[in-house]
Amino acid sequence: MDKPDPTPEQLTRGLIDLLDVEQLDVDLFRGARLPGGRGRVFGGQVIGQALQAAQRSTEGKDAHSLHAYFMRAGDDALPILFRVVRDFDGKSFATRRVIATQNGQPILNLAASFQVPEEGFHHQAEMPANIPPPEELKSEKELRAEAAEQLPEKLRSAFLRRSNPIDVRPLYPRSWFHPVKREPVNYSWFRIVSAVGDDPALHRAILAYASDMALMATSMMPHGVNWMTPGMQSASLDHALWIHEPFRADEWLLYATDSPWAGHARGMNRGQIFTRDGRLVASVAQEGLIRQRQPKDQ
Repeated sequence: MDKPDPTPEQLTRGLIDLLDVEQLDVDLFRGARLPGGRGRVFGGQVIGQALQAAQRSTEGKDAHSLHAYFMRAGDDALPILFRVVRDFDGKSFATRRVIATQNGQPILNLAASFQVPEEGFHHQAEMPANIPPPEELKSEKELRAEAAEQLPEKLRSAFLRRSNPIDVRPLYPRSWFHPVKREPVNYSWFRIVSAVGDDPALHRAILAYASDMALMATSMMPHGVNWMTPGMQSASLDHALWIHEPFRADEWLLYATDSPWAGHARGMNRGQIFTRDGRLVASVAQEGLIRQRQPKDQ
């Protein structure tokens, strides 16, 4: 008998627990493994946990940027250790480095910068116009359910296996099985599936987790491929996030992504994240591996 789908509150609690790193020693933390996870760790999980470790070592200053390099694929079956290095503590800014390891090997290096809140000059890019509201778009869960009808029954459960604590609603839904070439631009609304508390550090960690979604696929759009294309090898290589303004991760945010370049088996992706009322709250950049291996001769 199939298990009932988890409720939004259970999904939200699961993500909060996943990002709530455990302190083992001074500046040493352990991130939980994803319950029931199989295969490769989602990059956003490692980034979110690493940011939480860095935030736990910093007081009186808010994270405003992070830069991460993925070195090895993480294993969903294992917890992750995070060692924080306190590089600098100044009056206005602080910097932290975080090394994430499994089996004694680093899987991610992250550098984060923190700032005491202060006022200053302000300008921002305009929010894209004429984007339908999230209520008029289908969720990724609904789109997967529709696409699963094209699969043999024995493959459907794996395709629909995991419920996502982040509700993503793309303007241009991906074509899972027959992608077509299109301009490398996309827009997606997203938010965590139920309300969370008022801890700004938790909202930043959730945003860091979600910022690794709906991004790298943008650089594949002009080539009519996706991660399900036969022979396609894809992985995040690095990830940068700048947090500009306060926000809530349990309210709808618009992720506007584009890809200015691809080449040499790499694709460059950029993102801007807006609140529903048009505030630019974060910017993202990521380069990913997009390599299509040629089939071996029979």
